Amino acid sequence: MRTGKTGRRPGRSGSRERILEAARQRFADHGYDGASIRAIAADADVDPALIHHYFGPKQRLFVAAVELPIDGRDIAPLLSSGPREETGERFARFFLSIWEDPRPRASLSGMLRSAITDAGAAAMIRELLLVRILGPAVAALGVGDPELRVTLLGSQVIGLALLRYVLVVEPLASASLDTVVGAFAPTFQRYLVEPLGP
Repeated sequence: MRTGKTGRRPGRSGSRERILEAARQRFADHGYDGASIRAIAADADVDPALIHHYFGPKQRLFVAAVELPIDGRDIAPLLSSGPREETGERFARFFLSIWEDPRPRASLSGMLRSAITDAGAAAMIRELLLVRILGPAVAALGVGDPELRVTLLGSQVIGLALLRYVLVVEPLASASLDTVVGAFAPTFQRYLVEPLGP
């Protein structure tokens, strides 16, 4: 039965999933500011009101669409599962393996693009990355200055992801995984478990 207003599909099975998929693509391609609710609704072939019904305001749709593929509680056992002197390398391989997978890369790229252009999105990403992902992982290592270490680590992973996967800056973008791991592992090692300085 048609609504008589927009000709778009009313809510039905699969609508929520189509909205999320359309939102992921829009946020990845256009960032937070450039992804309007109306455009996402058009891509998903639903009425814009249905997006509000399922998710509320755009900020909540963004968080739902990002669909983080990692949790800090999952990283902690990985970091402590081998020799302490190899913690940085384990973290580097884990982090890069997520970005090398095309599906999470689309959502994560959208996150970074959005953080650059929108203060609200940047605040959400700080919460997701620093508090929910890196915070628990660093805290589980039992090292001093965990808050400083989390922000230092965040500066490296965001910079690496931005240049290699979002801006595609060469030769970093096409460097082999082993090359990138070898270059970043010592810095990750220092930020994770070694003394930071006087």
